Amino acid sequence: MNARQLFELLARLPARVWLQAVLGLIGFVVLAVLGFAVIAGVAAIALLVIFALKAKQWLRSLLDDRERAGPPDRPRARVTDVSYEIVDRRQDERQ
Repeated sequence: MNARQLFELLARLPARVWLQAVLGLIGFVVLAVLGFAVIAGVAAIALLVIFALKAKQWLRSLLDDRERAGPPDRPRARVTDVSYEIVDRRQDERQ
């Protein structure tokens, strides 16, 4: 079957078949667009919820009396003063 015979076969189809094919194609396109819209809507709602929770946490940290900035304080290590003497060994090697 070549292309000409295929076109002749399609030309013999009744109008009802053509209408059903066109309506099916339109329905498929509408469902595809709606599917993408639903996916995009769910993603947008999820982002809004995340931003709202982060904003709530940020405002709460601004209005809180305690200071939370930075890591917690570590216990201070005790430092002992040490005296030391620098020995110049180059003079010892010359003698």
